[in-house]
Amino acid sequence: MNTNQRNIGIFDSCGDVGIQRIPGSSTYDAHDQTYTLRGSGANTWGIEDEFHYCATRFNGNSVWTVEGAFAGEGVEPHRKWGVMFRHSLEGNACYASAVVHGDGLISLQFRTAQGEKTQEIRANFKHADLVQLERVNSTFFMRAARKGQPLELVGHIELSMSEEIFAGLFVCSHHPQAIDSVIFQNLRVDVMPAEGIDAHQFPAASRLETFELATGKRRVLYSSRAHFEAPNWSPDGRYLIFNQEGLIYRFPLPNGPPQVLDTGDIRENNNDHGLSFDGQWLAISSTTHQPNRKKGSQIYVLSSLGGKPRQITDEAPSYWHGWSPDGQRLVYCAERNGSYDVWSIGIEGGPETRLTTTPGLDDGPEYSPDGQWIFFNSTRTEHMKIWRMKPDGSQQQQVSHGEGHDWFAHPSPDGLSIVYVTYGNHVRANAHPRNERIMIKRQDLITCEVDVLAYLYGGQGTLNVPSWSPDGRFFAFVSYTYGNH
Repeated sequence: MNTNQRNIGIFDSCGDVGIQRIPGSSTYDAHDQTYTLRGSGANTWGIEDEFHYCATRFNGNSVWTVEGAFAGEGVEPHRKWGVMFRHSLEGNACYASAVVHGDGLISLQFRTAQGEKTQEIRANFKHADLVQLERVNSTFFMRAARKGQPLELVGHIELSMSEEIFAGLFVCSHHPQAIDSVIFQNLRVDVMPAEGIDAHQFPAASRLETFELATGKRRVLYSSRAHFEAPNWSPDGRYLIFNQEGLIYRFPLPNGPPQVLDTGDIRENNNDHGLSFDGQWLAISSTTHQPNRKKGSQIYVLSSLGGKPRQITDEAPSYWHGWSPDGQRLVYCAERNGSYDVWSIGIEGGPETRLTTTPGLDDGPEYSPDGQWIFFNSTRTEHMKIWRMKPDGSQQQQVSHGEGHDWFAHPSPDGLSIVYVTYGNHVRANAHPRNERIMIKRQDLITCEVDVLAYLYGGQGTLNVPSWSPDGRFFAFVSYTYGNH
């Protein structure tokens, strides 16, 4: 590769592979976290490739996911962009690539050995906005999706590549005298735990992200080797809250750094926490060890500025999930006599009220902003699905449908839509584990239309609690990786 740039975003170098008549170039917008690649090249095909490549040396298994779009009309219909894993930077190297062509063709292209002819597996649909390339030892998988749709498997192949390869983004104009530009956004590199690693004993590193509804852009605000979970967005829009290793942290926007919030001697906090609608109070859930009491999570309330928590529930386990808009009641998931249901309780404690009685797991209750509904998720069908009911438990009705298991619905500030997490059918309906490929979806509550907003590695801790920005333009979530990007 004729390297002409170094240290572009996460990439070690950017340059042209093969003989290029017009040099390519790349830029990285650190604020938007987008890459723009401009490149020429006759083709990535046959026995020799010509293209522009931003690459980094990468060891082991990983999943690379990115959205891309050409900027401008271009010259050739077979111009290409995508993700490429490459054995070397020679023009005739062994490689695998997830490719989108200018005419909409989508394919997994690969060369099985240096100097061999390129082969491909074509998708059964066209015009993808997003591609994903995954390595699992010697097997390489490609998936692709149109905007708002679930990923579809294009194909998989077996290749003999070394442990360390080159991985990155590429563009090829398919014309030696033309330059094409591609804008890449939402690039994520996800690394799963190595075989034999206990993900609970050695949890993944964390990325605090926001999603902007108008543009579809994800932005990483903060990343850490520590494992943190479940962001709340303050009603004044000035900070986020998350839990990490039993403590509650406050993250000043836009750039932090996170600061420990004083929760007194309550220091085994889990990911079920959230701010009241007026921003004055914070509800937390924490494991307690009280004599003659069942060990488990209890609910507490304290000032949003920190201080001594006041215990609300007497029975364990109890996991907070929602405030009433007037601040007078809390709703939560609780196990009583072997059954997990939705309960509510007054802000001063006292008697608790059971709101669901259907066999199975009912979890994740949250009030709509107008206080007319409580959304929750339930296994009362074959799948975990989103439901809603009136605050007294009446008029229970299913909201989400379709494949997969849906968890933790969060109504938007205008009450017109919800976002939630979806697991695949391979996960048990009553489980919400970490370390899974999941989707974040948005559902319109008027039309019932559902869009996939994000594909990520996560699950438990990603979107457990209310996380919309007060203006409804963004929501916050956490994604996870065992890698460095």
